Amino acid sequence: MVKDKYTARWAIAHIFASFNNTIIHITDVTGTETLAKGSGGMVVKSDRMESSPTAAMMAAKKAGEAARDKGITHIHIKVRAPGGHNGPNNPGPGAQAAIRALSRMGFRIGVIEDVTPLPHGGCRKKGGKRGRRV
Repeated sequence: MVKDKYTARWAIAHIFASFNNTIIHITDVTGTETLAKGSGGMVVKSDRMESSPTAAMMAAKKAGEAARDKGITHIHIKVRAPGGHNGPNNPGPGAQAAIRALSRMGFRIGVIEDVTPLPHGGCRKKGGKRGRRV
């Protein structure tokens, strides 16, 4: 069987963007098999630069090249902030830069989805009776 010139191969890019680091993890559509990964800490030397947009772009480029070598042409994106009970619900500075870098690499982007975990009541927040005194 001859493969035609244009066959869409989909993957999911999971982007975890906190204020300390940005992690790009590209999996197959089921989300079980890792195709490529990169993080801000893998591409810069100093700790304070891990969450920067520049580091996120370099990490996304690194992960994107590895995914392209495996034949991926289209990507769905899932952006996640730390969230939960104590983490911020908005993604860090590297999220948009990583998305932009992936689109510039020539990947066709399907859905961009926010998958930040949100608390529904649950456990009591830390900080005591009077809250965190600053």
